[in-house]
Amino acid sequence: MAQQHNSWRHYLRQPHAGDAISMQRLVAATEVLDLNSTYTYLLMATDFASTSIVADVRGEIRGLITGYHPPMRPEVLFVWQVAVARTAQGTGLGGTMLDSLVQRVQEERHGHPITVEATVAPSNSVSRALFGAFARRHGVPVTEQRHFTAAQLAADQSHEDEPILRIGPITASPND
Repeated sequence: MAQQHNSWRHYLRQPHAGDAISMQRLVAATEVLDLNSTYTYLLMATDFASTSIVADVRGEIRGLITGYHPPMRPEVLFVWQVAVARTAQGTGLGGTMLDSLVQRVQEERHGHPITVEATVAPSNSVSRALFGAFARRHGVPVTEQRHFTAAQLAADQSHEDEPILRIGPITASPND
């Protein structure tokens, strides 16, 4: 079922505890994201629900973004994982989720600027395109710095380095 870019907004909501297993299954189905325990997704859907979002189409989770505010930096929204079901790829769901989540977080912060951060491997062209397009829509810069190394992410260094992308600060939604 293909969706139009703006029609996704009707399906977006905060996750809740009952979404954790579906969230884990969606991440597993991407075959590219690091899969975490169901307990991790349960925490994201409960304790970090205000900084996460899911696309729920008639009870099926088609997309998700998990995120949080790093301790001592409430002005940052760290985007941990972005997953889009294969059937929804190329429909604008990722960008719509990111825009909606940032708008919600800004509203909760009473309009104060926020900076979006994410660690993204150099080969992850899809995520890099998502964050680049987001920065262009908001008219803000993207900076990149070394962050997590392959040695920190896997003992056998089978994981790529993950530099950190910083986008912002974002002062208004692109719809303003």
